[in-house]
Amino acid sequence: MQKYILSLDAGTTSNRAIIFNMQGKPVASSQRELPQIYPQPGWVEHDPRLIWATMLAAAREAMAAGGISATEIASLGIANQRETTLLWEKATGQPLCNAIVWQCRRTAGRCDRLRSEGYTDFIRERTGLMPDAYFSATKLEWMLKNIPGAAERAAAGELAFGTVDSWLIWNLTGGLHVTDVSNASRTMLFNIHTLRWDDELLELFGIPKEVLPEIVPSSGCIGTTSPEHLGAPVKIAGVAGDQQAALFGQTCFEPGDVKNTYGTGAFLLMNTGKEAPFSRSGLLTTVAWSRGPSLSDTLYALEGSVFVAGAVVQWLRDELGLISTAPESEALAMSVDHTCGCYIVPAFTGLGAPWWDGSARGIITGLTRGVNRRHIVRAALESIAYQVADVLHAMAADTGRNLKAIYVDGGASANNFLLQFQADILGVPVLRPAYIESTALGAAYLAGLGAGIWDSEHALSALTGNLSTFEPKMSADRREELLSGWHEAVSRALTKRQTNI
Repeated sequence: MQKYILSLDAGTTSNRAIIFNMQGKPVASSQRELPQIYPQPGWVEHDPRLIWATMLAAAREAMAAGGISATEIASLGIANQRETTLLWEKATGQPLCNAIVWQCRRTAGRCDRLRSEGYTDFIRERTGLMPDAYFSATKLEWMLKNIPGAAERAAAGELAFGTVDSWLIWNLTGGLHVTDVSNASRTMLFNIHTLRWDDELLELFGIPKEVLPEIVPSSGCIGTTSPEHLGAPVKIAGVAGDQQAALFGQTCFEPGDVKNTYGTGAFLLMNTGKEAPFSRSGLLTTVAWSRGPSLSDTLYALEGSVFVAGAVVQWLRDELGLISTAPESEALAMSVDHTCGCYIVPAFTGLGAPWWDGSARGIITGLTRGVNRRHIVRAALESIAYQVADVLHAMAADTGRNLKAIYVDGGASANNFLLQFQADILGVPVLRPAYIESTALGAAYLAGLGAGIWDSEHALSALTGNLSTFEPKMSADRREELLSGWHEAVSRALTKRQTNI
């Protein structure tokens, strides 16, 4: 009898539900937009009630579209936008305020003070993270300090903190307060070595243990949905942060396996197995997943972020007017053999790993009279590949592992020129699956394993199907010449002169 897995993909701008069959193929889906709230410059919020309402609506619509009842769904998996922080009443389930989204910078000043007071190494050694407003700790600290009575109520055990996975599970189950180990590792409160909430970090941020969720594996039976939501109880058996879910969805099960998601930015994760390496290149060390039944089999990953990837194509379209649609960039880039010596460094909001210069700004170098629209478009796409290459070279330096291939997904991975140039500039194959929604697929895989639909990761690898493979064609000399030109361009964009690449 055919059984199905319901995957809930809780994103930043939309919530999606995708139903997969036992062959790992999508059979029905639905998507609901999630409104963004900008109360002040640099502040980003979501209405928690809408996070829940749109996710539930998408799930019901997907089931209706596929003609699939809850009794046919073997398990449910969740992948979620990470670090977004919520606080609610345990007695009523009502949120105390809007969710503070991962993009929100309201606590940037607090993180600056943490760095100036010498807490960087302390935080990095325990959590694998940098002190940054990106993560949940200072968001929760802000809530407890700025909502009247919140700190006292939290200490009294009346309030619940959670990331989006916790909020969805609470509502789906009618009050189960848990988070998976991958999401816990993004809070800046979790010790990735002891696999527990860290008492000294909690003291540093003034956060009582009573407000925290129980930490559970990423795969295994976590709880059961209340029957009124989907029509019958459904097992929740898989949960992971979105980038970790994508790593799992790409079947990157072996240490050294790497995936890159080309979105507005680019998120690169390398499976490092049981080892949690300390990065000397400014990368983050994070939990990849744990397959239960305990946290003892937890695996780790190195993560690097490129701030501007697909966003540079949007810039070509919306600000410069050089293209009408994003797909048009592929044909224009392919219409010339090179950029005529032009480089674009798209440091619109600074440069991330491995440079970490938030004050860097975008530049175009190498302009001559011969540079035209097509060269500019090609240089923009090449800039994405160069930035990804810098992060991957940093990962190789941190782990001592030579890159063998890279698995890719995300919207910009549809661009064949980009993926061919990525293969050329890395000197390794780039592999694109036929189904590029790897985040939702990863949540489904975790849930299916957790519910016994599949018995091993090997069984999942067999479901992958055909991969589009982009083999490197560029000579080593040409590769080094182009990378040298790129790094010279980057040096001109930096406000901090560096030589770490």
